Amino acid sequence: MDEALLRGLTPGVLSVLVRRGADFAAAEDAVQDALVEAVRVWPAEPPRDPKGWLVTVAWRRFLDATRADAARRRREDRHEEEPAPGPAPAADDTLRLYFLCAHPSLTPSSAVALTLRAVGGLTTRQIARAYLVPEATMAQRISRAKRTVSGVRFDRPGDVATVLRVLYLVFNEGYSGDVDLAAEAIRLTRQLAARVDHPEAAGLLALMLLHHARRAARTTPDGGLVPLAEQDRGRWDTRAIAEGVVILQAALARDRLGEFQAQAAIAALHADAPTAAETDWVQIVEWYDELTRLTGNPVVRLNRAVAVGEADGPGAGLAALAPLDPALPRFAAVAAHLHERAGDPATAARLYAEAAHHAPDLAERDHLTRQAARLNALRRG
Repeated sequence: MDEALLRGLTPGVLSVLVRRGADFAAAEDAVQDALVEAVRVWPAEPPRDPKGWLVTVAWRRFLDATRADAARRRREDRHEEEPAPGPAPAADDTLRLYFLCAHPSLTPSSAVALTLRAVGGLTTRQIARAYLVPEATMAQRISRAKRTVSGVRFDRPGDVATVLRVLYLVFNEGYSGDVDLAAEAIRLTRQLAARVDHPEAAGLLALMLLHHARRAARTTPDGGLVPLAEQDRGRWDTRAIAEGVVILQAALARDRLGEFQAQAAIAALHADAPTAAETDWVQIVEWYDELTRLTGNPVVRLNRAVAVGEADGPGAGLAALAPLDPALPRFAAVAAHLHERAGDPATAARLYAEAAHHAPDLAERDHLTRQAARLNALRRG
């Protein structure tokens, strides 16, 4: 069974049901039923038109559920006659679905979670990891979101900011997780930036391109993590960097700064440096100051501490780190890096080991474990 094919077809099938009048929650349930049936039937009887097959089965499941629900009997007449079978429309409705999921009746966090689950194709566990919350918490959030929109017609699109947040999280999951959605997030963001007059859409596209340009250099052949300072910059995609910089410059020229533009500006400064030693850390600190002002996000302040440590020395970085909550994700890793640069390998080794214990994925855990082992070996030697 080609899971990538099913994942790619799901948004279009879901959109067809929504256009035919199904409420989103019921349509999503029907599509999931059709996917289960596809897994059962397709290996022995592969369809000539996979999308059309899924639409037909999902629509029948929706009709069955509608007819079985007495509370929806008045809507039954509308759905009585099944459309004639035939090729499914080839239009790409995925971006429209992102807007529909940003419904005014949902909070932004619920809209993001629902969209990632129903349109992005991520599992509840993957979404929970993106949000840094327990899986059970995220499952409840998604269930509440589906109950909220049950019976609601998606005829009012939500705001662009929520759609951007969805695309940002999809990109991050695709960039570092076990489902590669980064290219799809870039494609959809490119569509969005072309269709809406919003500088943050351009800022997000620039940010994605600049980060994606470094992807080939981020890992070793065996999947090990390569820190930014140690990456082979000859493997960076210079065309993607150039495109990202041009898009960012046009967005910044409009003088409507937002967090994605500020993040992209930081990424552009990293991409512009021929070597790690030539990075303009002073400017990066200034952009982190802007980003802190825009968001107040403690994780931004954590990353700022790293930049301060590079620009003004590890002592200044540790001073910037001191007011922050040690429970923040990657706090221990940042503290370890700054203590190592400050000449305290014993504390750094302990903190690297602590950070490894809390690492969100295997590659990062292995990298931090090796850092701790390296410092311990130096101390013994």
